[in-house]
Amino acid sequence: MLIREIQQNDNESIAKVIRDIFHELDAPKVGTAYADPILDTLYEVYQAPRSVYYVVEKDGKVVGGCGIAPLENAAASVCELQKMYFAPKIRGIGYAEKIIEKCLEYAKTQGFEICYLETLSFMTTAQKLYKRIGFENIDGPMGNTGHNSCEVWMTKKL
Repeated sequence: MLIREIQQNDNESIAKVIRDIFHELDAPKVGTAYADPILDTLYEVYQAPRSVYYVVEKDGKVVGGCGIAPLENAAASVCELQKMYFAPKIRGIGYAEKIIEKCLEYAKTQGFEICYLETLSFMTTAQKLYKRIGFENIDGPMGNTGHNSCEVWMTKKL
């Protein structure tokens, strides 16, 4: 498998991976990444300054991804770990940790000091991973992500 930066022709594939996971988990569609108006144009979105999105490719197909961008409506020193989703066939084999570390290294090169993320409370496996990497729970949301269905908020000092 290969971790690489998103390309324009990956837009449809990664959007499908993300939406399929929401259906698989019967997760809320409103107030989450599922309903983000940008979901079908991730390549274009992550061309913004201090932003990057990586995809995981297996056998020529995009099977997951994760990105970093400045946290909207927050201090310039705060970034957000965004849209980390993996197809079932690649879960549990270490790619989530690898892609997060790649994102955090990128964030450091961009001068970010804190990384923020938010997730759904039932995504406990992801939360265990975040904690193992050094994220800690905080009491409420930061910035303005529009993801009002997410009930778990975490940060990590970079």
